[in-house]
Amino acid sequence: MEARKIVDALNMALREEMDRDESVVLLGEDIGVFQGAYRVTQGLLERYGEERVKDTPISEIAIIGAAVGAAMTGLRPVAEIQFNDFLACAMDQICNQAAKARFMLGGQVKVPLVIRAPYGATGRAAQHSQSLEAWFVHTPGLKVVMPSTPYDAKGLLKTAIRDDNPVMFFEHKLLYGASSPGGKAKTMVDELDETFRPAPEEEYTIPFGAADIKRTGSDVTIVATGLMVHKSIKAAKELEKEGISCELVDLRSLAPLDVGTITRSVQKTGRLVIVSEDVRSCGIAAEIAAVASEHAIFWLDAPICRVCVPDTPIPFAPVMEQAAIPGTQDIVDAVHSVVWE
Repeated sequence: MEARKIVDALNMALREEMDRDESVVLLGEDIGVFQGAYRVTQGLLERYGEERVKDTPISEIAIIGAAVGAAMTGLRPVAEIQFNDFLACAMDQICNQAAKARFMLGGQVKVPLVIRAPYGATGRAAQHSQSLEAWFVHTPGLKVVMPSTPYDAKGLLKTAIRDDNPVMFFEHKLLYGASSPGGKAKTMVDELDETFRPAPEEEYTIPFGAADIKRTGSDVTIVATGLMVHKSIKAAKELEKEGISCELVDLRSLAPLDVGTITRSVQKTGRLVIVSEDVRSCGIAAEIAAVASEHAIFWLDAPICRVCVPDTPIPFAPVMEQAAIPGTQDIVDAVHSVVWE
């Protein structure tokens, strides 16, 4: 049966890979008995036992440190961190150990590690609401992916588990399709568009470094990630009523980055808007802007526009959070600014 929610698609991918390869193990806070903060690991402890699904102490340093060691000694661990904000507690293990070990040891040791982490603003204030993917894109040796649909989530997670290098796997809380018990995050699945493609219960993978054009167009390119893909689609539909045709590129993979798809789309449309839930300064949007400037500057008919979070911590007050996070109207206004330039 197909998975219509990202939470179910991720669970399906984990089941398929754990059935296929006994070296795949899971570890993290509350992933076993509690079945995961967002229910991604539901039923897996019962299916595979505590030898392969391990509840850990509340210590990100211990979780990632143990996962790095397990990966270097023959296992394929998938570590869950409950909020991507807490990856900061394990930056040495991720960026100084996992990312560099294979390089420093001349390829004699592999680090087939996946680190899953929810990201995005959901009413939990500054320490639980960030989008920190750019930190890890900046670190050579790490691969970074951000799915926006169940189909992409399953295919990318299966690819990540089979990769012999460490992969950072970012999942937006509002796209799971299941609320955190006792939490404030609500699902957005019922509000999403037709591109929220279900994941079939069949064997497939999605290669890293391959962006997906979710919508074709001719007047402006919108490059987006995660939840912003769906807000961009809503904006594109509004703009279509005005006669403005938007092409939407869902990056899916931030490292490696599909420079070719971005370049070809910008050369086709002549205009570029980049939408990200990360902060504006030195975020992934800045990198995309640099790529477009290097590879397609002579095709640009207007300045590149970034739609991002202001350089501020995420506020707790709902009205302030909504003001900080890019919305559909912000994307519409950005497209107007480059089309009417």
